[in-house]
Amino acid sequence: MAAATTNPRFEPAGSPPLVLRFRPLIELTEDQFQEFCSLNGDLRIERTAEGEVVVMPPAGTRSGGREGKLGYQLYAWAERDGTGEAFGPSAGFRLPNGAIRAPDASWVPKTRLAQFRPEELEAFAHLCPDFVAEIRSPSDRLSDLKKKMQEYMANGARLGWLIDPYSRRVYVYRPNEPVVELDNPETVSGDPILPGFVLDLRPIW
Repeated sequence: MAAATTNPRFEPAGSPPLVLRFRPLIELTEDQFQEFCSLNGDLRIERTAEGEVVVMPPAGTRSGGREGKLGYQLYAWAERDGTGEAFGPSAGFRLPNGAIRAPDASWVPKTRLAQFRPEELEAFAHLCPDFVAEIRSPSDRLSDLKKKMQEYMANGARLGWLIDPYSRRVYVYRPNEPVVELDNPETVSGDPILPGFVLDLRPIW
């Protein structure tokens, strides 16, 4: 396995996102939070299990391109596989702990989605995706992303990838297993949760 290659031209400073605290003065309902997100559609917004609203800037050009390359490969595999639906960074999910998260890429089996009425899926589906992936952007602190990945695992995700393009490292998360770190991999396999899906990381690096 090749050693990690740090981008010598740029290492993100990791400036934190804006965190808005409403409790105990205001208790935003899920519908109100969704309307808040709709009114501020140019921002990326999540809510923590404690009710804090986390506001992140839109993805930069290069970060948005990386998300697109990940999403394209996941969507193409999901179409071929046919057993589930792939989602991009605009899809929000209400996790069992109450947090509302929007991973950069995710996948859910169709059997789980079939349990919801169509109108329920127009809002935040009350589930944690089976697969989630996050790609670090310049505004992300690696420690925050690692905590988010652990939250996904604690709430039912069966596979998670944290991709850091600045160190060319991938952190692979599985429930009740140690985190596996891959240094400068060219590919990463989704087996057995995503059978036959192999992400080509070269376009993302």
